[in-house]
Amino acid sequence: QVQLVESGGGSVQPGDSLRLSCAASGRSIRRYSMAWFRQAPGKEREFVAGIPYSGVGMTYADSVKGRFTISGDNAQNTVYLQMDKLKPEDTATYYCAVNVRVPNTATSWGQYDYWGQGTQVTVSS
Repeated sequence: QVQLVESGGGSVQPGDSLRLSCAASGRSIRRYSMAWFRQAPGKEREFVAGIPYSGVGMTYADSVKGRFTISGDNAQNTVYLQMDKLKPEDTATYYCAVNVRVPNTATSWGQYDYWGQGTQVTVSS
């Protein structure tokens, strides 16, 4: 079992930055690939960014490339999502997830085994 707790969401203006954190417990995340997904009201959950278990070669959705950065801290058992130059279309609930079966990044939410409860990000002027 892996427990995930996200934090760091909030309400910001376009162009601002936020840093989301996902603290894991139960198992060390260094053994698994992890990802951030988001879901806006009325829309399907979509992949945002992923980090493989090796920690090398991150994957990003085209919509966030160059603006978001995923990173992991094995000592803290935590994964982060640095979000810069936020846009109104980034408004969503953000979830972190762990894939314990596949070491490389998967972009389909159905391939992830454990999920956090989500943290809300609202970008509005």
